[in-house]
Amino acid sequence: MADNNFSSFLRSILKGLTVSGGHRSVKKLLHLVDIAKWAVKMVWATHPGLIFGLAFLILSSGLFPAGMALIMRGLINAVVEAIRLESDQLAPLFPWLFLGLGLTIIMAISELLHKYLAGRLADEVDISITSKILNHAARLDVAFFEDPRNQDILHRARQDSSHHLSRFLVTTLTLISSVIQIVSLVAILIVVEPLTIVALFPLAVPHFLFQWFTSMKYYQTAYKLATKRRWSQYFSSLLIGRDSVAEVKLLGLAPLIIERFRSIMMEFRNENRERYLFRLIGGSISAVITTIAIYGLFAHVVYKVLKAGLTVGDVAVFAAAAMRLRSALELSVLSSASVFEQTLYISNLREFLSIQPRSPAGSGRPLLAPKGKIEFRNVSFGYPGTHMATLSNVTFSIEPGETIALVGENGAGKTTLVKLLARFYDPGDGAILFDGVDVREWSLESLHQQITFVFQNFIRYEATAHENIAYGDWKRLVHDRKATEHIADEAGVTNLIQHLPQGYDTLLGKKFGDHDLSGGQWQQLALARALARDAQLVILDEPTSNLDARAEYELFRRFCDLAQGKTTVLISHRFSTVSMADRILVLKDGRLVETGSHKHLIEKNGHYAKLYEFHRKQMV
Repeated sequence: MADNNFSSFLRSILKGLTVSGGHRSVKKLLHLVDIAKWAVKMVWATHPGLIFGLAFLILSSGLFPAGMALIMRGLINAVVEAIRLESDQLAPLFPWLFLGLGLTIIMAISELLHKYLAGRLADEVDISITSKILNHAARLDVAFFEDPRNQDILHRARQDSSHHLSRFLVTTLTLISSVIQIVSLVAILIVVEPLTIVALFPLAVPHFLFQWFTSMKYYQTAYKLATKRRWSQYFSSLLIGRDSVAEVKLLGLAPLIIERFRSIMMEFRNENRERYLFRLIGGSISAVITTIAIYGLFAHVVYKVLKAGLTVGDVAVFAAAAMRLRSALELSVLSSASVFEQTLYISNLREFLSIQPRSPAGSGRPLLAPKGKIEFRNVSFGYPGTHMATLSNVTFSIEPGETIALVGENGAGKTTLVKLLARFYDPGDGAILFDGVDVREWSLESLHQQITFVFQNFIRYEATAHENIAYGDWKRLVHDRKATEHIADEAGVTNLIQHLPQGYDTLLGKKFGDHDLSGGQWQQLALARALARDAQLVILDEPTSNLDARAEYELFRRFCDLAQGKTTVLISHRFSTVSMADRILVLKDGRLVETGSHKHLIEKNGHYAKLYEFHRKQMV
C-alpha cells in the first residue's frame, strides 16, 4: 500500500512538469506570491522596528562566509610566504589574525541578536495574529460555528498560524541571505576556477524541485487530515476533560476511545511515512551528487596548484568557499521550500479572515427605544446543509410586555424558533419583525443589546461571582460592585454569594478556581446574569432543567415579576411553569398548531392537552 502511494506521488511530480501541469503550477505560484505579499504586510504591521533589525542581521550575515574565506586566504598566503622567505617576523600575519578575530566576534554576537529578535518577533506575531483570529471569530455569525465545514476552516486557521507567519518572515530573510552568500562565494570560486558555475548550479535545480514537491505533499496531508485531527482532539478531551471523565470511567469507555484515537494517529503516521521516505531518498541522492561534484572540482584545483597555476591560499579559499557554497545551496533550497510550505499554511489563515459576517459591524439601523413587539410572518427555515425544514410557515405575533411559552416535543422547533428570534440565523422564507421592522434591517449589535438569552446549556464562567453576574451587561457592571449586588439581591442569589469563601470575589469553577457550585446554583447565577441586562426581550430556553419543579416554579415566578413590562419567551417542559405565561404557542413537527392560554388549550383538548395529560400521568 505504501509503495502504491509512493508511486502515485512520483507520478504527481511528473504530471506537474507537463505543459498543462506547468500552466496550473504557474497560476498556483502567482496565487502564492499574492499570499506572500499579504503575509509580509501582516507581519510588518506587528512591529516594524524588530523586523528591520532582524532583516539587517540576517541579510548582512550573508557576507560573513565570503569574508571569512578571504581572510583565511590572506592568512595562509602570508604564512606560506613567511616559510618561503624563512622569516620569523609575525607582523604580516597580525592584520589577518585580527580581521579573523573581529569577524568571528561579530558573527557570534550577530547570531545571539538574531535569536533574541526572532524570539521577540515570534511573541509579537503570536499576540497580533491570535488577537486577529479571535476578533474576527467574534464578528462571525453563530451559524458559521455550527457548520462542521467551517470548523475545519477555523481549525486550519488556528493551527500554529502565528508560528507560520513569523517563520515565513525569518525563512524569507534567510533565503535572501543564502542568495547573498551564494553570489559572494561564487564570485570567489569563479576567480579561482571559472568552471565552478557550470558544474554546481545545474545540481540545485532537481534538489529544489524535490523540496518543493515534498512541501506540497506535507501541506496536502495536513489539509486533508484537519477533520481527523479535530476528532483526535475530541477523543483526547473525553478521557481528560472534567465534564466527561466520570461518565467515561463509569461506562468503561476508555479502551474504545483510546482505540479510536490510536486509529486516527495511525492514519497520520501512514500519511507521514510516505513523505519521510521520499525526503530520505531524494535528499540522499541530491547530497551524494552535490558532494561528488564539489570534491571533483576541488581535485581539479589541487591539480592546478601542482602545475603552479594557483597558490596554496587559493586552494584553501576554494575549499572553504566550496564547502560553504554547498551549505548555502542546501540552505537556499530548504528555505525556498519552507517559504512555499509556510505560504500554503498562511493561505488557511487568509481564507478564514476573508470570510465576512452576514451583518457587518456598523451596518443596519440602530434600534432605539424599543417596545418589544415581535411578529413572525410565514417563516420557514432549514439548517444549512440539510434538506429538511425545521420550521414551516410559522405565523404569530407577541405584544410588548407579553410572556409567551413555547411548548412541543423534542425536535418540534422550539429552540430553532428562538434562535431565529435572536437572529442567530435568518429565515429561508418569510420575515421576522421587531417593532414592525424586519430584523434584517436593524443593526445586529443594537438588536442583540435588546435581547437577553439564557440557554439550556448556559456557560459556567471560570470567573468571580461578581463577574458571573456582571457579564450580563459587562460594560456597565464589570467595575460597579454596588449595581451588581443590587441585581443579585433582586435575583435572590445574595445569600448564595455571601456563603462563598470570598463572597463576590470567589473564583468559581474547578479549572482555575477552588470552589464549584451545584447545577441549580449555576442556573441561579445564569438567571441573575440575564436580569443584569436591561433588554426589552427576554428568552429563556429551558435554563432551569437542573431544578426541581417547585424550585423552577418559584424561580420563574420571581423572574417574571422582575421582568415586568418586558417581552418574555420561555421554553420549558414543566407545565406548572408554562401555565404562568400569558399565552402558549404549541409547535409540532416545525409547525404552529395551537395558540392560547393554558386553560383555553386544555378545554380545546388538542395536542397541548395530550402533552399535558401525558406529563400529568408521568408525575403521578
